[in-house]
Amino acid sequence: MFEAEAAGLEELRRAQAVRVPRVMSVGTGAGKAWLALEWIQISPASSATDAALGERLACQHRSTEPAFGWSRDNTIGSTPQLNDRDSSWVTFLRERRLRYQLNLAATNGYGGRLQRRAEVLLDRIHEFFSTYQPVPSLLHGDLWGGNRAADERDEPVIFDPAVYYGDREADVAMTRLFGGFGADFYGAYEAAWPLAAGAAVRTDLYNLYHVLNHLNLFGRGYLSQAVSLIDTLLAEV
Repeated sequence: MFEAEAAGLEELRRAQAVRVPRVMSVGTGAGKAWLALEWIQISPASSATDAALGERLACQHRSTEPAFGWSRDNTIGSTPQLNDRDSSWVTFLRERRLRYQLNLAATNGYGGRLQRRAEVLLDRIHEFFSTYQPVPSLLHGDLWGGNRAADERDEPVIFDPAVYYGDREADVAMTRLFGGFGADFYGAYEAAWPLAAGAAVRTDLYNLYHVLNHLNLFGRGYLSQAVSLIDTLLAEV
């Protein structure tokens, strides 16, 4: 897990867009594992930090690769995240993201309506991309408010990534899942690289992955939210 996080931070650093902590050391010994990072004195993000993050995140997303995925698997929280590369975003999203979480949910005892409705969604997921074909952009992968802050110069810094190359809308979508990002962030992002038509609907599709992960990590409290998201998405198609 630490090795994958270190590799993800290095991938983000090479984009030269948003500041991330430098990796000082990662390794194992004496039955323990460690990841040592640069110390950054952080504080809550201001509106100026939000605006800078929006602009620089759009710049980060312009770092692309030929296929979706990444060179290695990593984790989303403590859940394995599969990153086998695929030229099809629909296939990658359906199999590596949603179906994996749904299979894990079934193993954890969450069957019934969740699984029945989800199967219908997986069969129709291509319909969300009939007029939109994303490029494989460099994603933070876990961009909620707790994984971004301001550094000592009030510049944006991001950390705790779950890096892969995917639709840039997935990063922007997660910023909306738990809130905490201001209008300055979204305005700056849109000014730098406007989102495509239909992005608001696809926000629910991308956040379903994270809600399912929370269901698998934290339990039944997220079940109704997952089913509600699926029902909302099916109503769109």
